[in-house]
Amino acid sequence: MNKRTDDTIYLRRLECHCVIGFIDWERRVQQKVVLDLEFPTNCTGAAASDEVSDTVDYKRVAKRVLAWVGESQFQLIETLAHRLALLLLEEFALEWVRVSLNKPGAIRHSRDIGVSIERRRADLDGARGP
Repeated sequence: MNKRTDDTIYLRRLECHCVIGFIDWERRVQQKVVLDLEFPTNCTGAAASDEVSDTVDYKRVAKRVLAWVGESQFQLIETLAHRLALLLLEEFALEWVRVSLNKPGAIRHSRDIGVSIERRRADLDGARGP
């Protein structure tokens, strides 16, 4: 299903709330983060069958992301994005995933601050350690 392909699925502006930040007050409240996700799929099979089982079920991905991020507590957006990418690679058997995460209003006089990362299946081995 997820063989190498030029086809991608994307989710834009998925709003989640979590404990994120290193300042004392940030550790006591949930804040909004906004996610963009992109990952490979092979649209050929799904287009022929018109069945969700022949593609990556983006509703399941979105629900899992919302639940996991909602329970998370990290100091850095870099950590949140990296760990989320590894989770998606593992649970949805993706070859790669691109995660862009922004934290609206984090810096005065700026709309938001964020990171954009890409992780691949090979990154799972390095994340597990020896």
